[in-house]
Amino acid sequence: MADATPEFTTEASKGAAAAERQETRRKWLVRLGLAVLLIGAASALWYLLVGRNHVGTDNAYVNAEVAQVTPLISAQVTQVLVTDTQAVKRGAILVKLDPTNARIAVAQAEADLAEAKRKFRQSVATSTALAAQVDARGADINQARAQLATAQADLDKARVDLRRREALAPNGAVSGEELTSARKAHAAALAALEQARAGVATAEAMRGAASGQLAANDALVRGSTIDTDPAVLAARAKLDSARLDLDRAVIRAPVDGVVTRRSVQVGQRVAQGAPIMSIVPLAQVYVDANFKERQLGRVKVGMPATVTSDLYGGGVVYHGRVVGFSGGTGSSMALIPAQNATGNWIKVVQRLPVRIALDPRELAEHPLRVGLSMDAEIDLSGG
Repeated sequence: MADATPEFTTEASKGAAAAERQETRRKWLVRLGLAVLLIGAASALWYLLVGRNHVGTDNAYVNAEVAQVTPLISAQVTQVLVTDTQAVKRGAILVKLDPTNARIAVAQAEADLAEAKRKFRQSVATSTALAAQVDARGADINQARAQLATAQADLDKARVDLRRREALAPNGAVSGEELTSARKAHAAALAALEQARAGVATAEAMRGAASGQLAANDALVRGSTIDTDPAVLAARAKLDSARLDLDRAVIRAPVDGVVTRRSVQVGQRVAQGAPIMSIVPLAQVYVDANFKERQLGRVKVGMPATVTSDLYGGGVVYHGRVVGFSGGTGSSMALIPAQNATGNWIKVVQRLPVRIALDPRELAEHPLRVGLSMDAEIDLSGG
């Protein structure tokens, strides 16, 4: 009996320890279950109150409307005043081109304009001269008609004298010589009359020609001044174009931003329209966020969005708004779109780019660069 007592005590101790461990395990399991229930309840509550009203993606990138700088004339580069990564203001001089040809074109256009003005003044003066010629031709007609009247009177007198002498000739009252003289005088008066008539016709024709020339010249200047004459306007337009080309010999920044991809050097001959550098407007960058198609059922233009960047981390939050949706998914707009016409097609969830405009003040405090990775979240309750 004495030996059995310790064994019994040991067995009892082991049983008590096992029961205690079981009780402890049960308590921890209960606690774990309660924690899981609390976490599940909190998650459900968060989803009901917050989560279902927000959609997010980490497939987002900074983008911008990059300004391509291209020369508008072909010329040799004489100066390059900027370098890559340099910040510039709108209107700042980037590149200077050789202006020699442009200056020659301006001088030629100025000469053409002066010539056009001279010709207009000449046309006006010609109209005045032609008007005086028309008046002179009118006076010539009056003079010719007066001569015609005189010739007619002379002819009438010569005819009367001839008839009188011819009537007296049979009686011998008029000598043959006198009769011959009367006949010659009559013939001369008749010729003078025809000549006077021809003179009137000639004077009238000359006035008609002068009137035609006056009308033709007046058509060139009628209703116009030296500033509204078509030829002067055309010459002035050419001069303006030449001056514009001269101004374009200095290439300026079209927007505020940072110079990138500069490919122009001094001495290089640049071609009209060929890009020589780009300017990224950092104050106007936006975010293109690629959301899954299933996330966009309730997204609308104007909804607020928050964006964070990998550059600054979650401590810097940008606020913006949805301003638009892409016209197609990323895969459909790829250089080689996916073809799903085979029998081995597997459905893949597509992503649609959503553009988010950012607050300019926040961009000024924390500038972004094109291509940086972003995390975007849209508040569906804000629309």
